[in-house]
Amino acid sequence: MLRFTNVRQRLTLWYVFVFGLMLLLFICAATLLEYWQLTRQLYHAEIQDIETAEGLLAFAPDGRLVLHEEYHNHPQSILLLDRYMEVLTPSGQVLLRNSKLHGQDLGGLPFPDEGLSSYHERRVRLADGTHLLLISHIHSIENRPLLIRLAYSSAPIKHGVLQFVALLMMGVPPALLFAGVAGYRMARRALQPLQKMALRAETITANDLDQRLPVENPSDELGHMARVFNELLQRLQNSFEILKRFTADASHELRTPLSSLRSVGEVALQRLHTAEEYRDTIGSMLEEVTRLTEMVDGLLSISRADAGQVALHLTTFSILELAREVVALLGLLAEEKGQKIQIEGNPELYVNADRLVLQRGLANIVENAIKHGPSASPISILVARNDNYIDISVEDRGETIREDLRERIFERFFRIDASRSRQAGGSGLGLAIAKWAIEVNGGSVTLQAGQHGGNFFLLRLPAASSE
Repeated sequence: MLRFTNVRQRLTLWYVFVFGLMLLLFICAATLLEYWQLTRQLYHAEIQDIETAEGLLAFAPDGRLVLHEEYHNHPQSILLLDRYMEVLTPSGQVLLRNSKLHGQDLGGLPFPDEGLSSYHERRVRLADGTHLLLISHIHSIENRPLLIRLAYSSAPIKHGVLQFVALLMMGVPPALLFAGVAGYRMARRALQPLQKMALRAETITANDLDQRLPVENPSDELGHMARVFNELLQRLQNSFEILKRFTADASHELRTPLSSLRSVGEVALQRLHTAEEYRDTIGSMLEEVTRLTEMVDGLLSISRADAGQVALHLTTFSILELAREVVALLGLLAEEKGQKIQIEGNPELYVNADRLVLQRGLANIVENAIKHGPSASPISILVARNDNYIDISVEDRGETIREDLRERIFERFFRIDASRSRQAGGSGLGLAIAKWAIEVNGGSVTLQAGQHGGNFFLLRLPAASSE
């Protein structure tokens, strides 16, 4: 079985098929029109002929009806020689029947009102199988109404139509050949931009995602497809850049605690120590292990979130109660620095979200405020209604983050002061996880400068009715 794997070939084949089908329909329509025109011309000639025949009919002295054949010598009446003619009384008595009928009946008995008001047209078939186009008309001769029937064979019409069809069919092969060549050239030209895009796409690798497909005409379908692929390439490029930066940052962050562990272990092995010194060494190593574990847990959470493997379990709950749970969890950490967490709000404000995921996000923001806020400083948490949303604000008294860095602090492993963050035990993932936890529940988080100095985190979530 012949298969056309090339798009140009398939388009050409479809073009030729559609063109051939339209050509066939045109031939059929033209044939029907030609047949109708020839038929109407013959009927018109029959009407003129029957009018001529009416003037040639007369009754002989013996009462017979005769047709004056001497009129046939005129060239204008040559059609009269090929006619089939029959004259009847309204009751059906045959008065005249010409020799071409060979005694055969032409049309049978008269039916009511046949040829009375005008010329009646119909098709009949003789006993010998000859197909005729018949005209009937009532005409009075010597005050006697007579039914005159005159007919012609339809064979010349069929022969003319067949010749017409044969003439049209002779032009079909060259027309299809021309359509195939023109269709192939049109398809090749139309698909040329697609071929260029394919050639460019074959050269794009992970190392040069900055390349883009050519867009010759941005308004047509191929241009739209090229724009879509270019946007896809841009997203892939951004994702690769984020992945490379994330991999580099993760490697750097993991190297630090591992290097610290190795350094502490190598120093401890250089000489003998007292039991107290060994306990200090092990304690330092455990602190690095704890920091490393937290970092790995954070990386695992982010990777699951990016892969869409975190299934949310939505419930409706009071956001103020959730904030109080977070304060209870982090209260000991705040007490160690002499900080006081103030929480206010309406307990009747509800949200529909995943409680555990949202708790982790809010806890990371409050923990960030505790770690980077000065000792004995207040931290304020306020829950308030804002139209169809609920705002949760967390304000600390730490060093105000510059405006150009407020968006970047939610990036993974971003630190304003790396040394201070490590001393505070941070991994650089807390705020990134918090942003994801809030956004996955349909909310948003922004950072502003605090009214009393410090930083003002604003969490906004869609409000839900109480259950």
